[in-house]
Amino acid sequence: MMDQERARAYHRLQLRLSAVRLGLGAAYLAALIATGWAARLADALAALTPRWWIQLAAALLVLGGGYRLATLPLAWLAGFWLPRRFGLLHQPLRQWALDAVKAAAPGAALGLAAAEIVYAFLRASPWWWLWSALAFLAMSTLLTLVAPVWLVPLFYRLEPLPDPALRDRLLRLGARAGVPVIGVWVADQSRKSRTANAAVTGLGRTRRIIVFDTLLARFTPDEIEAVLAHELGHHAHADIWRGLLVQSALTLATFLVADPALRAGAAALSLRGPADLAGLPLLALIVLALSLLALPLGNGWSRRVERQADDFALRTTGNAPAFISAMERLGALNLAEREPHPVKEFFLHSHPSIGRRVARARRLPGSPG
Repeated sequence: MMDQERARAYHRLQLRLSAVRLGLGAAYLAALIATGWAARLADALAALTPRWWIQLAAALLVLGGGYRLATLPLAWLAGFWLPRRFGLLHQPLRQWALDAVKAAAPGAALGLAAAEIVYAFLRASPWWWLWSALAFLAMSTLLTLVAPVWLVPLFYRLEPLPDPALRDRLLRLGARAGVPVIGVWVADQSRKSRTANAAVTGLGRTRRIIVFDTLLARFTPDEIEAVLAHELGHHAHADIWRGLLVQSALTLATFLVADPALRAGAAALSLRGPADLAGLPLLALIVLALSLLALPLGNGWSRRVERQADDFALRTTGNAPAFISAMERLGALNLAEREPHPVKEFFLHSHPSIGRRVARARRLPGSPG
């Protein structure tokens, strides 16, 4: 099978699995509401403890655990079996499962904190949607600051880049881009997958360059510089801050629209109000539906800033051939769809397609035709 045929087949199967998982999640939430099981669980927890925040944590543990168990086969298919079948992943099942648990633990903790914040404001103020969005902005900013220090080492062994010439070149590139960094580290991606990438993580004094060892092994220094210049472009354009603000605006809009829907649903289900824990699946279902509606907006914004970062990389390096060859290599290694259907790209893709990125670079004066 040719590379692009394999890429289309891989992404088609991933899309189907995602659709099944989404449908199963929505059906699970709807069933909890329709059968009255969520209300019975809320009553049982209220009999055990009068503290609402403990009730909420227990409800999330039970309901979230049920969802995890129901979707576990789909998670295995999409995250392990399919990538291995298409040659993207060579990590053994035991290590993949360990990484999945390590990812789920902070994700569950953050989800619990988010739910506690939302329900605290739901109980305290009709303006819960505003205060929750502001709290989420603060949480997201904190995570951006600590991610390179606390989260990335959970999944990768990081070592200083051993090649002094390349290290100095990348540090000079950062200085030239107006984005000072504290150093260059190598992540051992090759233990897990053939995929390659690089990143500039953190803000201020935590900002650092992280390069996958797969990138170092397969790409030329010019191509590595082109990839890094793109990542530096995000910081030069303050895309981290802009992205936080855009995401917060989408969250605010989602909660604002969710408020009347939640109140109407609570009344229709004879709940004690929007903060009744029996309505937890209802709130989750409403937010899920609204998040799907907002997805094209978030992805459209993301594709715009990705194009701007590409342009920044091309201007900063002045090396369009290296940028083009880097994009081609990344697309092949990561099994990207070169030319996805425009509708699919509009709704689901956070980055422009490889074909669009290469075509845009080729239009620059002096680029290879």
